[in-house]
Amino acid sequence: MKIAIFGQYYQNDTRPIIRDIFVFFNANNVELVVEKSFLATLIKEEILKKDYQTFTSYKDLDASFDILVSIGGDGTILRAATFVRDSGIPIIGINAGRLGFLATVQKDNIEVFLKLVIEKKYTISERTLLSIESTPQNEQIAELNFAMNEVTVSRKDTTSMITIETYLNDEYLNSYWADGLIISTPTGSTGYSLSCGGPVLTPDVKCFVITPIAPHNLNARPLVITDNTTIKLKVSGREENFLVSLDSRIASINASTVLTIQKTSFQIKMVEIPDETFLKTLRKKLLWGEDKRN
Repeated sequence: MKIAIFGQYYQNDTRPIIRDIFVFFNANNVELVVEKSFLATLIKEEILKKDYQTFTSYKDLDASFDILVSIGGDGTILRAATFVRDSGIPIIGINAGRLGFLATVQKDNIEVFLKLVIEKKYTISERTLLSIESTPQNEQIAELNFAMNEVTVSRKDTTSMITIETYLNDEYLNSYWADGLIISTPTGSTGYSLSCGGPVLTPDVKCFVITPIAPHNLNARPLVITDNTTIKLKVSGREENFLVSLDSRIASINASTVLTIQKTSFQIKMVEIPDETFLKTLRKKLLWGEDKRN
């Protein structure tokens, strides 16, 4: 079995998690290839002493890999997805952070979960992504043009609201007066969109959510649309530029730019371990059922 490992080193309390992962895979004769910067950090922090093969970009990951293990939180998985891209390599997230809906494997009983991985006793959840085109083309977003959680447009150099003229399949929907607008995938529905009042979606539904950020027109509510919809945005305001983010990647866009957002031609495969399903994670992270009356 061949596994790629990507992660982020946070604090001392992640040391046992990282060490347990490497000890387990080495004991089970798994071939490990580690992201170069992550490996350098682990060696510097004396968590690892043995050297490993490394990868530095998506070009180094091919069909010979069975899985990619992401060590960290949900943000780490979003970065891991930029290595996987359209290769079809499944990602499993081991949660070394706090609140995580993607990194579902908890640090307790890691060996039990990793044993299921090497025995391939897991299911695959395919996650829809968003892509964006800009007219005229913007080089900052052209190279890595997909988002697993959301595409967001927001104000940049002003405290004033921006106006986001929105079209669905070329039909006018609304002009949002707001701090910004979130176009969320089902995966991203538990992220920024949820914080702005958007609904929770299960990962397998075929839709997107349009969620305004602090709208001035208070009757503007989050809207669920089918995922075969083409969304077109025209942004205007007092400043010449606004921000576009694809997950954590940000670009500055001229106000004359027209953005077209739609579903990508590929999906990201997420590993689901038995007893660590989306519904269980949702119930646990949002504290559903914690009311003593239940």
